[in-house]
Parts: sequence; structure tokens; C-alpha cells
Amino acid sequence: MVDGPKKKKKNFAKLPVVVAEVERIAGREAALALSRARGGRTVYIPAEAKPDHWLAEAVGLEAAQKICNHYSSDKTGGRLLIPIAKLAQQQRQLVDALNAGKSASTAAQSAGMHERSAFRALKRLKRQGELF
Repeated sequence: MVDGPKKKKKNFAKLPVVVAEVERIAGREAALALSRARGGRTVYIPAEAKPDHWLAEAVGLEAAQKICNHYSSDKTGGRLLIPIAKLAQQQRQLVDALNAGKSASTAAQSAGMHERSAFRALKRLKRQGELF
């Protein structure tokens, strides 16, 4: 018997394409940190990360090097428009608050989201265990 398609775990916070790509390359924390640091702006990603470069300071040297390796070509860096990813960051803040034991109302307020979103997230947390 052939099994049907497997269901993927639903991701609560859908990331913009560039941020999702950075997540795949360097991890979710680095992707969100990059968005917080330079979201909404076009930045230059160098061919090699240096410890005192803004990218390394924002995401850490190891993650910065992974990002540089991915976006550089022939030892030359490139320009990249970084999305803001505001909703993903709010949802992360909401889930962190819920995981810390805050009430749905308090978590929603701290994340700048609607209380109903917090109750939906809480329901998913109970069902899935962890959203991120």
C-alpha cells in the first residue's frame, strides 16, 4: 500500500522569501535578527564576514559567514533588500510569551497582536508542542 503525502508541520509565522532563505542558510534566530537590524533597507553583504562588520554584530560571526558565502559571487559581495518580517517577529514574541507561561491576553498585548491570535497560538502550542 502506498502512503499518501505526509503532512508538514504548519509553520505559524510565514517568513518573507529572503528571510526564509536566510533562515535555511543560517537559522531562524539569525534571519529574524537580520530583519530586526536592517529590515526595510537594501544592504551590502560582503564576500567575507569580519567580526566588527554590522552583519556579524547583528547575527553572530558564524551565521554572518554563512550568509556571506551564500550571497557572494567570485569573491564579491552583493546588495540585498532585507524585508521587515514584522508579523513573523510579532508571532515569535507571542509564542515566547506563551511558552513563558503568560496569559493569552498578556502575551498578545506584549506582541502587539490581537487576543484571538494568542488563543489560536495557544491551541496550536498544545497540539504541536512548539511552534518554532
